[in-house]
Amino acid sequence: MRFDHDTLAQRVRFASASAAQNLVAEIKELGAGRVMVIAGEAERELSHRVAAQLPVVHWHHEVAMHVPVEVAERAREQAAAHRVDALVCIGGGSTTGLAKAVALTTGLPIVAVPTTYAGSEATNVWGLTEHARKTTGTDPRVLPRAIVYDATLMLTLPVDLSVASGLNALAHCVDSMWAPRADPIDRALAGEGIRALRIGLPLVAAEPGGLDGREHALYGAYLSAVVFASAGSGLHHKVCHVLGGMFDLPHAQTHAVVLPHVLAFNAPAAPDAERRIAAALDADSATGGLARLRTELDAPRALRDHGMPESGIVPAAEAILAVVPPGNPAPVTLDNITGLLHAAWEGAEPR
Repeated sequence: MRFDHDTLAQRVRFASASAAQNLVAEIKELGAGRVMVIAGEAERELSHRVAAQLPVVHWHHEVAMHVPVEVAERAREQAAAHRVDALVCIGGGSTTGLAKAVALTTGLPIVAVPTTYAGSEATNVWGLTEHARKTTGTDPRVLPRAIVYDATLMLTLPVDLSVASGLNALAHCVDSMWAPRADPIDRALAGEGIRALRIGLPLVAAEPGGLDGREHALYGAYLSAVVFASAGSGLHHKVCHVLGGMFDLPHAQTHAVVLPHVLAFNAPAAPDAERRIAAALDADSATGGLARLRTELDAPRALRDHGMPESGIVPAAEAILAVVPPGNPAPVTLDNITGLLHAAWEGAEPR
C-alpha cells in the first residue's frame, strides 16, 4: 500500500444552537476588527441575527449561482472600499463560492457558516463563471480558516432542497471513490459520509424539524467535502460543472439528477468502489441502494425539469469530453457521454 494524502488545515466547530457564540470565538481567534458578512437575500435576516455580535463594516447580499465574474468583482470592490480584514459567509454553496472569489484575489481569511449541505466550506476549490463557461481551480487562499456548523440553521431548509443538497454531498463521496487523487483514507471517509447521509436524509424528509436527521446529514456533508478536496474532481463533478456553467442550472438539483447515471456508468469498471458504496448504502449493489434511497426521498430525476434544453446535450457532451479526468474507471466517448446526458435530461433509468 503506497499513497500520498494531504489533510487541509481547518478548524471545525460542530454544535447545534451555537452558531453565534462560535462565530464570535472564531473572529476573536483571527483578531479581526473589520468584518464583511456575505449572505444572499434569503439569508439576510438570519445573517444579521447570527453575526450580530461581530465587528461588521459591510453586509453584502448580492449572491448568484455559479459565481459570475461580474458579481465577484463587485464583492471584491466592496471589500477593498471598507478595508475588510475578514470574511464571514452565511449560506449555501453560492455564498461560500463568492467569499472564495474575494479571498482568491485578496487573501482575506474566511469563516464559513453553512446553511445547506453543499460542502464548499471544507474545500480549497473555487469556481467562477464567465460567458456561460465555468472555470474551477484550487488555491490554499480560498480554504475557509474555520467552519461553524449548526444544524438548527438547517431546520428551515425545505425538504426538497435538503434532499437535493444532501444528494450533492453524497455525489462528492461517490466521486471520491475513483477521482484522480483518491486514496484509501479518502475511500474510508467517503464510505462513512455515505452512511451518515443514508441515515440522515430520510430522517430529514420524514421529520424536517428534527435535529437527529439534520445533524447526521450535516456530518455526512462535511466528510463528503473533505474527501472531495483530497481526491479531486471525478467524472460526476466535471459533468455537473459543464452543465451548470453552460445552462445556469441549479447546482444541487443538477448533481442529484446526474449522480445515478455516473454511478451506473462507472460502477461496473470499479468493483471495489462499487462494493464500498453498496455497503455504505446497506444494499446488495451500489446502483440498487442509491435507487432505493432516491425513491424514498422523491429525488429530482430529469435535467429538463431544471431548465436544460434538449438542444444542449451534444454541445455539453463535447465540452465534457475535453475535461474527462485522467484514470476514470470506464472509458468515456462522445457517444456514451451523449447517451448518459440524454438519459439524465429525460429522467430515464440509468444505464
